[in-house]
Amino acid sequence: MTGPAITVGLLHPGSMGAAFGAQLRARGVTVLWCPDGRSIATRRRAEQADLEPADFSGLLDRADVVLSLCPPAAAEELAAQVAAHGFAGRTYVEANAISPGRMGRIAALLPRAETIDAAVVGSPPVGGKSPTLYLSGERRSTGEVERLFAGTDIRTHDLGTEVGAASALKLSYSSYQKASRVLAALAYGAAQAHGVGDELLTIAAKRTGSYLTETSYIPKTAARAWRWGPELADAAALLTDAGLPDELMLAAASTLGHWDGARDATLTVEEALELLRGDPDRS
Repeated sequence: MTGPAITVGLLHPGSMGAAFGAQLRARGVTVLWCPDGRSIATRRRAEQADLEPADFSGLLDRADVVLSLCPPAAAEELAAQVAAHGFAGRTYVEANAISPGRMGRIAALLPRAETIDAAVVGSPPVGGKSPTLYLSGERRSTGEVERLFAGTDIRTHDLGTEVGAASALKLSYSSYQKASRVLAALAYGAAQAHGVGDELLTIAAKRTGSYLTETSYIPKTAARAWRWGPELADAAALLTDAGLPDELMLAAASTLGHWDGARDATLTVEEALELLRGDPDRS
């Protein structure tokens, strides 16, 4: 298959999917979508992206590549619907934010298709933004997808042949990005309730880096967990007093409890992670 000769079936054109479809249309690729049961907003996005409507069976009959970009909770059910149609000998790109386990089940649903584990990191490719589409799976198939998006604002990155690698990368990243935003909302809400919201922002503005890039903080956190756990338990009480949910803070305090035996210890990153995993060889 070569770029413009490919027909792509897009399931379904949300903000990310429609933007991906528009990028392919700009290359002259035929992009099909199924309007059955879709909202007015979805229909509008599909029209603006110049996607071609087709019924579900027609889309699967014509598509060389099916690109699944749907709400993650619907990914497995959607793949089952594709499998029930008898999709075979072609490429199914599962690009939703799902666990490696769910990715494996989806691949098992489509044994006669070339199933690619994919993950999108970044904003939709509009206004000059360039997300990365991470790919893992059989090299011939991932190479076809790389060629499909060549010359678009979507960058591709091959993670190798292990199905599940792209899903693991996406969830590892998004779990931090999304949970940290929830924590930020809770922290600001608690400070604001006590009239010190602006002061909190002033403190936070002094830091520009991300702890996600500084793995040396993992063993430091383990060594301080004996102090931080009770502090976060009190922070949970602060949230409760402010009328905010405390579950996430209590969960963080509980997680720190896995490091109770590391008080003021000097550990490597891997040793600290072993304690989180509950390695039986460590007390």
